[in-house]
Amino acid sequence: MSKRIAFLTAAEGVEEVELTKPWKAAVDAGHTAELVSLDEGEVQLFQHLDKSSTQRVDRRVSDVAVADYDALVLPGGVANPDALRTDETAVSFVRDFVDSGKPVAAICHAPWTLIEADRVRGKRVTSWPSLQTDIRNSGGEWVDEQVVVDGNLITSRNPDDIPAFSRALLEAVDG
Repeated sequence: MSKRIAFLTAAEGVEEVELTKPWKAAVDAGHTAELVSLDEGEVQLFQHLDKSSTQRVDRRVSDVAVADYDALVLPGGVANPDALRTDETAVSFVRDFVDSGKPVAAICHAPWTLIEADRVRGKRVTSWPSLQTDIRNSGGEWVDEQVVVDGNLITSRNPDDIPAFSRALLEAVDG
């Protein structure tokens, strides 16, 4: 049965492969992927610090509800989650999604938004290594592993982990 998966990003600073590869995995598995962002239009994707392609926004985060989706993916990039964590609507959506018990998958720097939503407390989480102090200071247990599943949270460290990240996401969605 096809599920709807939201990919939440800011308008720019999104690490391209952390959006496009899990997106492709979801679509290839028969699911519907939607790009949710802070504003209408397009989001600017990056390959590390260089602009790459853009992707059209399907819906604004202010116009969606947790009930609209079966899972949430938070791609990384440094600027993307940094912008999301300053937007109360995005943070509230992430908080409510985690609280719903539905799968929430965050890669690389994306756990910053989970931290802002106060949803890493008491959880095992991985991320880009520079977030480990933030995760610990927020009451989470940071570990250096390819993919970590703790309850409905799925986290990975970096683009090299995308195959394992995508598998864990699909297992949670299809499970």
